[in-house]
Amino acid sequence: MRRLLLIILALATLLPSLAQAYDVLVLLSSRNPAYDEVLKGFRFEQKSSLRMLVLSDYAEVDVVRIVREDRPRLILAVGDASLTAARKVQQTPVVAVMSLGIHNRKASQSNLTGIGMFAPPERYIALFKSLKTRRVGVIYNQARSGWYLQLARQAADNAGIELVTREISSSRDTVESLSKLAGKIDVLWMLPDSTAVTRETTEAYFRFGQQQAVPVVSFAANYLGLGAAAVLEIDRVAVGRQADAMAANVLRDNRRDSTPLKFPNGITLKTNPGVLRRLGSSFDESDFLLK
Repeated sequence: MRRLLLIILALATLLPSLAQAYDVLVLLSSRNPAYDEVLKGFRFEQKSSLRMLVLSDYAEVDVVRIVREDRPRLILAVGDASLTAARKVQQTPVVAVMSLGIHNRKASQSNLTGIGMFAPPERYIALFKSLKTRRVGVIYNQARSGWYLQLARQAADNAGIELVTREISSSRDTVESLSKLAGKIDVLWMLPDSTAVTRETTEAYFRFGQQQAVPVVSFAANYLGLGAAAVLEIDRVAVGRQADAMAANVLRDNRRDSTPLKFPNGITLKTNPGVLRRLGSSFDESDFLLK
């Protein structure tokens, strides 16, 4: 009996080293077609050394315990809920995608890197120049997108474009702030700012665009049907490929990526020709693509 106990104890000490059966723990916030596109770029089906967990399939998931027991070398967090769960892990490198939460600079941590949800500001500035506009209206929340707006101001100044900004602390301030932009701007810029742009305030942006006869430039293709003149949309498959390269670097070099946040590589311009014609815009898409 004593010999059996010794064998069991010996196996117990070996179990942590035997438990590591994969390199990457993939956390999905939910089952979402957009996340499937990211995984396609991540070449999910070609990888055998990973484990996938869909958080919405469970009432509760103890990610810290899973990481402690399985000891993956890296976590890919897809979506806001996954990033929230992955933030509880302090040592294992985390690559986060498809989450606005990664833009929260106050909640940054040394083991976290990822790909943001904002297109590089220079791409938007180039689009505004192609639209032959000079005064760009922006509603924003400092905590959500102030860091991005600071970068955008630098790019705008270099291009001779004026950003006419209105800062809000609550989504309830959006409509009033839009009214204060009337007659002062040539184009309205919707940021992926979860305070400034919500399900309740979205309509106000396009109503403003129609009333003021100015183009609305946004960040997702579904806004084209609501009246956006143009959008710069993230290519989710390209984001997956970018995350795959980041993960490969971490796994190969066995060290964390020192850059806390990267802009997405794949950005696609989509336009609404009907809205552009109604506004009398002479926008040439090919001219923008050459910039």
